[in-house]
Amino acid sequence: MKYVLRLYAMAQALMALLFAGAGLMLVVSAARAGWLASTGDWDYAASEAMIEAVGVLAAAVVAIQISQTITEEEVVRGAHISAPTRVRRFLSRFMVVIVVAIAVEALVAIFKARSEPMLMLHAAALIGAVGLLLAGWGLFIRMNRYAEELEPEAMAEAKQEDRKLK
Repeated sequence: MKYVLRLYAMAQALMALLFAGAGLMLVVSAARAGWLASTGDWDYAASEAMIEAVGVLAAAVVAIQISQTITEEEVVRGAHISAPTRVRRFLSRFMVVIVVAIAVEALVAIFKARSEPMLMLHAAALIGAVGLLLAGWGLFIRMNRYAEELEPEAMAEAKQEDRKLK
């Protein structure tokens, strides 16, 4: 069984590297797009291109954060998500990044909707999605807190494993 778990850890390490590579490529792409937007005329089209670059950077943050989370939780700690504390911590890391990325994408859509009013519905849907995600996440944390109180040893174990990262 230890051999199988090592294979999973290796596969997760590979996935983390692929996420990190994709994130770095997105950073380079956003930097290039931002540079091209800043070297031309500083008009409305340039500001839209810059906003697009910010949207790509948000996607890069998501990819790099996923890479970091997989590396820390699955490869370094070797943690298996079963306790409520683990689930809350793992999902919270993803949710922060996802909510911010969708919010940035909503801002990009709002700027685009100024010139293309048909996109306003898309922007409104993204803003609604951010609100629903935040509400659902808050409810999840609230309900998970009660489960954590039933297993205080899981929280102590999670805090001990945090020392592996220091």
